[in-house]
Amino acid sequence: MFNALVLTQNDKQTHAEVRQINVSDLPEGEVLVDVSYSSLNYKDGLAVTGVGRIIRHFPMVPGIDFAGVVSESADPRYKVGDQVILTGWGVGENHWGGMSQKARVKADWLVPMPQGCDAAKTMMIGTAGLTAMLCVQALQQAGVNPESGDVLVTGASGGVGSVAVTLLAQLGYRVVASSGRVEENGELLKQLGASDVIDRSELEQDSRPLDKQRWAGVVDTVGNKVLATALAQINYGGSAAICGLAGGHQLPTTVMPFILRGVNLLGIDSVACPFEKRVKAWEQVLAILPASFYDQACQTVTLDQVPEFAQQIIKGKVTGRVLVKCD
Repeated sequence: MFNALVLTQNDKQTHAEVRQINVSDLPEGEVLVDVSYSSLNYKDGLAVTGVGRIIRHFPMVPGIDFAGVVSESADPRYKVGDQVILTGWGVGENHWGGMSQKARVKADWLVPMPQGCDAAKTMMIGTAGLTAMLCVQALQQAGVNPESGDVLVTGASGGVGSVAVTLLAQLGYRVVASSGRVEENGELLKQLGASDVIDRSELEQDSRPLDKQRWAGVVDTVGNKVLATALAQINYGGSAAICGLAGGHQLPTTVMPFILRGVNLLGIDSVACPFEKRVKAWEQVLAILPASFYDQACQTVTLDQVPEFAQQIIKGKVTGRVLVKCD
């Protein structure tokens, strides 16, 4: 028997409770992992609270990522004692996830722990950090470099945003961070590397199809009016890497930024990202993030505390990354 955060639903209301369950209750998979850490992402917040209808089948163990040690394996790629990471693949949504002391998953979903790293550090980065790295890589591949001009990061106080700010700053970009909590988090964002911090409200106004050019690149986690305004302000030939919809899935814009300024819209998916791309992103994000990031932008909670923090994260009241200690 072991502990897991289990979601159930009664009368269309989602309930979260730490329970003891048996290994035999776990879903099918080739690899059994003793989970050390998971992390709380925005999608986890939607799942645990039931706000976003992320979960369709109950009971469900949430947690879209985890890191731990292999305890059983029917796949030759992984042996007992190997340290592994999992992000994406519908885990924590369609397949029992990482907010548990044990998880059984498909071997194809796993990535070996990078050399010299550990479970806690990888989950301080987690899905959010991996996604941020993929965004930065996409901007680089699109030709956005530090000499191109300012790069805007929206939703900068959140998990993806805070890592993106840090990565871009470490790579020499001048970063402008947008947040709905400038008074509360402005100083932290500058400590992470932002050269300037602007209030989200500046980007939430109804924008013109084309506005004054301000950004060489954008990392957007918000969507909706914020992204529409950012697109209207991107420099000629610039790019926006988009990975979230915290402000809604709509995009009230026109084709004008794309056909008159050659703006590129780069969709970022970390759920089904290929193995080789994941490995490269993990190696890069670990190499770039400074040691100070883990102290400045991370906090640790227990499984029992997850429901409380899930409520906070969907209300936009959580800053940075939330590490969930499972063992």
